[in-house]
Amino acid sequence: MSLFSKFKSAVNQFHRKAINRQLRKRLQNHGMSVLSSNCVGAFILHDLNEPFHSPFVNLFMKPCDFIRYLQNMSYYHQQTLEFKPTDKAYPVGWLGDIPIHFMHYRNAQEAKVKWETRLKRLNLDNLFIIMTDKDSPQGVSYEELEAFERLPFKNKVVFTHKPYPQLASAVYIPGFEQEDQVGDLFAFSGWNGKKYYDHFDYVAWFNQG
Repeated sequence: MSLFSKFKSAVNQFHRKAINRQLRKRLQNHGMSVLSSNCVGAFILHDLNEPFHSPFVNLFMKPCDFIRYLQNMSYYHQQTLEFKPTDKAYPVGWLGDIPIHFMHYRNAQEAKVKWETRLKRLNLDNLFIIMTDKDSPQGVSYEELEAFERLPFKNKVVFTHKPYPQLASAVYIPGFEQEDQVGDLFAFSGWNGKKYYDHFDYVAWFNQG
């Protein structure tokens, strides 16, 4: 990291501490379970100093697999997480026919223990679902966004790189219009400590849930 990058990061980290204090002060709904297709959900919970009441931490699913999981959660929660050899540098588990990429885990045993332990904490009465239009080579198709929109969950959001005003669950995140998907939404978007996902008022979203 260059000296300039280190300086910018330090400035943002300084501002972020104050932002996080305000976010935590506003939060009224605690102990929510967040199902997130990638690390965005865990970063948000970390900012809010909330515990992980969900196994969706330090991992990602492709959007099509995440949607399939959400369409039949009860079935997939009955499946045993199994690991198979791959060419990835991290463990990949299979929940039935769905692959889960545990990219921040050292080995399959650690991933399996964390998954099973956190799955027991899942609170379906305080459930929030987050997806992004990334983690797929071609981004997310409109058909997949429509499938996500049809899911029978009250609290769901998909972060997208362009507006979809006709989809109530889609939240447009500026800054990625020239791409085919959003980038790392937990990255700082400037110099003021704001992250890309701060374009969405997730504290208000959690509170109304």
